[in-house]
Amino acid sequence: MLFSILAETSDQLRKTRSRLAKTALLSQCISDAEFASRPVVCAYLAGDVRQSKLGVGYAALNAVRDTEPAPKSSTTVASIDADLATLAAISGTGSKQRREEHLRAMLRSLTAREQAFLSDLVLGELRQGALTSLVLEAIASAAGAAVADVRRAYMLEPDLGRICDAAFDGTAALAAFKLEVFQPVQPMLAQTAQSITDALQRMASARFELKLDGARIQVHKDGTQVRVYTRNLNEVTHAVPEVLEVAANLEAERLVLDGEVIALREDGTPLPFQVTMRRFGRKADVEKTRAQIPLSIRFFDCLLRDHTQVFDLPLRQRAAILEQTVGASLMAPSLTTANADEAGAFLTRALAEGHEGVMVKHLELPYEAGARGAGWLKLKHAHTLDLVVLAAEWGSGRRRGKLSNLHLGAYDAERGDFVMLGKTFKGLTDRLLVWQTEALLARETHRDDYTVHVRPELVVEVAFNDVQQSSQYPAGMALRFARVKQYRDDKPATQADTLQTVRTIFAAAIAGTGAPSTG
Repeated sequence: MLFSILAETSDQLRKTRSRLAKTALLSQCISDAEFASRPVVCAYLAGDVRQSKLGVGYAALNAVRDTEPAPKSSTTVASIDADLATLAAISGTGSKQRREEHLRAMLRSLTAREQAFLSDLVLGELRQGALTSLVLEAIASAAGAAVADVRRAYMLEPDLGRICDAAFDGTAALAAFKLEVFQPVQPMLAQTAQSITDALQRMASARFELKLDGARIQVHKDGTQVRVYTRNLNEVTHAVPEVLEVAANLEAERLVLDGEVIALREDGTPLPFQVTMRRFGRKADVEKTRAQIPLSIRFFDCLLRDHTQVFDLPLRQRAAILEQTVGASLMAPSLTTANADEAGAFLTRALAEGHEGVMVKHLELPYEAGARGAGWLKLKHAHTLDLVVLAAEWGSGRRRGKLSNLHLGAYDAERGDFVMLGKTFKGLTDRLLVWQTEALLARETHRDDYTVHVRPELVVEVAFNDVQQSSQYPAGMALRFARVKQYRDDKPATQADTLQTVRTIFAAAIAGTGAPSTG
């Protein structure tokens, strides 16, 4: 299959809002692909490359952006996959220059549209409204398989290519995928609830659990062997000896457990997320780091016990199996209730103790690996800041033609200028996008291919979960999970929150004293 077909399909997906129409486009593309190319086609349509690390970022792509495009399409999907594999293998002295030379050679064989598609793909920024869930539906459609069978297989096998091949081989091939120890599965994800009332309206009676702001882990055990994986399915066994010790003492012979590790203070309150993550950044001196930042583990789900897959059971049964397996002391504290006052008190206690919020889980639904379904909801506390818009990036899909992703900044008195703290495109309604685009273009100072830079005049109220350490931005800090609440046209930029305020919030989080109110 020509690479141009994928680029053209991506363009069509961006222009299409209908889920059914998107699925049809994806299905046709998969059906048209040769058997050997289908795994690569499925990955690219989902916005992924098959190589885990390419060593290519914005700087490398900017360095070769002036490459003259080819006059017509001739490069195949298989050729691109092979070239990316070569790119990923480049290392050692002079690797930066060799990567750029290889990347330039790749771009030289592509048309302008193909170049743009490849750039988005490599950067993980292929915003075309076609997520993995939609590609799974398209695979089912192309192969004539049941969507439920394809989704269940993907729970147990995260390689879209293997799922695609199995779907074309028939129902038995899809059913052959089993939950295997030491083969991690995608974690179940949660939607957001606006309130306790909202959550209970969706679930009637639910299990409320502390939402720990730690690191999600999946623990696999077979006899004396224990391995630990992150939510991204990367193995981190070496980094968490505490987990190995706990798992080794569990009586069950074979286990797959879902849980969280978190760094706690002596009084049991949580340390900031980035403190926990320091434990995963080093391969050496693990014991030394452990002494400085000990981790506590809390399990909240069981997917397999001994030789029985239990993820298909309702949560009510899985929770009972989990408690029998690990004991209540190793489980996330929880409350089962249909009473809004009881649930509200539980949330209030969770926030008072410094936790991120609560999870709300449907008692009668199974574990849906990789799914952001209605079975799990999250309720979180957020701080707000009034920040200044420094620039905005052009949107894609239904946001094409509108300025969407905002660059947010706070005034730094020491520098005498605004300093960027992060980006967000979340929380923007269609109406606000229209107004925002007009307001920002009226303040434009300069632009590049993707970004319009503006005079720092517009103040926007931004909600966020916390401030974390970051080397990506000049202030050394970044907002975590930022989203727009509203524009503050009553405030000039001189009255927006300063960098000192952000530093105070960051310092308070590290010290565990909580954040001051702002507004």
